[in-house]
This record gives sequence, structure tokens and C-alpha cells, in this order.
Amino acid sequence: MSFSQPVGPGGRPLIGSGSYLPEDVTFLLTDLSDANLERPTEDREEGFQSGRHYSEDLPIEYQPDAAYLDIYRQALERSARRVALATGIVAELVRHTKPAPVLASIARAGTPIGILMRRWYLFRHGLDVPHYAISVIKDRGLDLNAVRHITDRHAPEAVQFVDGWTGKGVMTRVLTEAVRGLGPDLRLDDTLAVLADPARCVPLFGTRDDFLIPSACLNSTVSGLVSRTVLNAEHIGPDDFHGAKFYRELAEHDLSQHFVDTIVGWFDDVADEVDREWPRLWSADRTPTWDGWAAVERIADQFDIPDVIMVKPGVGEATRVLLRRVPWRILVAPDRLDELAHVLALAQARGVPVEEMADLPFSCVGLVRPVRTESGEQPVFHTPAARWRPVAS
Repeated sequence: MSFSQPVGPGGRPLIGSGSYLPEDVTFLLTDLSDANLERPTEDREEGFQSGRHYSEDLPIEYQPDAAYLDIYRQALERSARRVALATGIVAELVRHTKPAPVLASIARAGTPIGILMRRWYLFRHGLDVPHYAISVIKDRGLDLNAVRHITDRHAPEAVQFVDGWTGKGVMTRVLTEAVRGLGPDLRLDDTLAVLADPARCVPLFGTRDDFLIPSACLNSTVSGLVSRTVLNAEHIGPDDFHGAKFYRELAEHDLSQHFVDTIVGWFDDVADEVDREWPRLWSADRTPTWDGWAAVERIADQFDIPDVIMVKPGVGEATRVLLRRVPWRILVAPDRLDELAHVLALAQARGVPVEEMADLPFSCVGLVRPVRTESGEQPVFHTPAARWRPVAS
């Protein structure tokens, strides 16, 4: 397997395309593969809750066992058509307003979706669109160096931001604030397109159902062997793109291309349904209601959780809690248990209680365990606007 290695600002090497095909994506991320950034989960959690920002280091990559990989494969088999359908629908919604979009996916959860959208345009329209993966970090915003790189090469109004799913809608807010700060002359659209919008906070989506996107089950081995993004002044200068690690040593376990090819294999099967559904959805009321945020606040109150930042709604976010955080408990909707085998397996492996909750607006919700200080004080969170509330239209 060969990997491309372009050079970024200041001559520093970039991630390139990771383990994806070079034509499918360009990661605008500084290569930090040689840096020692991983810290144990418990140490990271204590750091988060005492003021350290999550983007300054990385979790140790979770390596699934054979049984968990079997669950992933079963989830992929069960959901592949559904993912293909949602991909086609959101891709067509985007193309309706941007006939030749330039995709900017949020690394790393958004990147497989950006690749699938790019493949859809090739399949359905013979359209070869550019696709970049860039870093967007809660509280620290959009990688403006990466944005300038894109807008220097493409019409700003053609840029479409892409992510995998919505939880509370934090990325939506981060994008809006960042783009507003760039000024109106740039003509950059802050609208986020996602495969699934269970939080009901974006107008461009393939579905608002909280279903499992199988790429959420794994980490780098289904995301081009790329880590989550890093913004640490020790490693990233003012002119650099945000950073990430490329795990070459995991190449033998890589399922990134297999995931893409599996979904693309369903495109022909769903094409006619996409053609029927996207115009209907376009004509429907897609106004964000932010129902997901309201549900998160209710759950925080019910469980006496000190801040909504510790409530991670949706199957994608609950999976992340189990893989990367210190989970306290998992809430599941009773009628979705059959679709949550990987969540139940991870919870069992980590000894995390699972509690069924009727009328849960998500398939499941992960709750992060509060870490108390030695003096018994409540944790202090790094998010200055953690109690920010959206204004529904």
C-alpha cells in the first residue's frame, strides 16, 4: 500500500489522502505521526474536566477484538443500503443549490460521508467534484488556514461543509460563528450537510432518523487511518493546518476502503428511490427545530448532570463516549435495541450500565462520568458556552 505525502504551509508534510484513494479526498492536516500525543482515557477525562482542551492530545486508539469486528460487519451489512440512500438524498439536496459543489468534510467523522457524496456525483451525474477534509474544533473553531487554501482555489460559494451526523448541534454553531467572523465578502455558506440529523439542527440531511452509520463503530481503521484532529501550540504553528496522526502501523486492519466500496455497491439499487425522495424532502419543511438540544437538557436535569456537555446524544456520539471517554451509563430506546449490538457489546466490555428509557428521541445517549476534584468540588469544564441554547426559528 502506498500513501501520498504532499507538503503544506512552511514545507511541513501533510496527511495527504490517508489510506483512501488520492482522488477521493485531500486531508488538509499537518502530519503529526511522529509526535507523542496519546494519553490514557482516565487521564484525558480528568484533564477535560479541569480545563485542558480535548484537541491538545489524543486517546489511545481502540483496537477491537474479533467479536466486535463481527458486530461491525453485521452492522455494515444491515445498514449499507440505508447509508447509500441517505447519501444520495443529501447529495442531491446539496447539488440542487450548488450544481458543482466543492466538498469540505469535517475530519474525521465527516470524511467517509464526503467521499460517499463525491462517489455519488460520479455515479449519478459523471461529476468529478473536489473533496477536502479539514479540522473544525469545538471552542476553537474552523481551521482558517485550510479554508483559505480551499477558497484560493475554488469559488467560495461552491464550498459545502459535510459531517456524518448531528448530536447536540455543536458543529453547526461552530461553523456559523467561524464563517460569520470571516465577513460577508467571502460568500462562504455555513450550512452543514449531514447523513443523519437526529438533532434536527440542519436543513440538509439524508434522514433525521437516528440510525447507525457503521463508520461510527470504529476509529481510524474506517477513517483513512487518520486520528482525530489536534490543535496544540507545541506542534502547530500559526501558519500550519491543524494536525493529525496517520497510523501506518494499522494498515493491515484498515477497513476504510472496504466501507466506501460496500456503500457504493448499493448506489444502483437506491438510485430510483433517491430520485423520488429528494424532491419530496426539498419541498418539505426542513427548518431546524433543535429538538435534540431540548432533549439533552431534559436528560441533564433528570440525571442531575452538572453540564449538558456530558450528555452525548445519538448512536454516533454514544459510541464515541464508549470508545474515547469515561462513560457513566448508556440510555437506550427499547424499540432500538436490535440495532445497537455494537453499543451493548462495548458497554458490556467496559462494565457500563445500560438503562432503557421510553420516549427517548434518540436511539441511545451516552452519559460521561463526572470526575470530582480532591476537594469534592464540581468539575470545571473547558467549554465557555456549554449552556448555550439555540434559538429555534
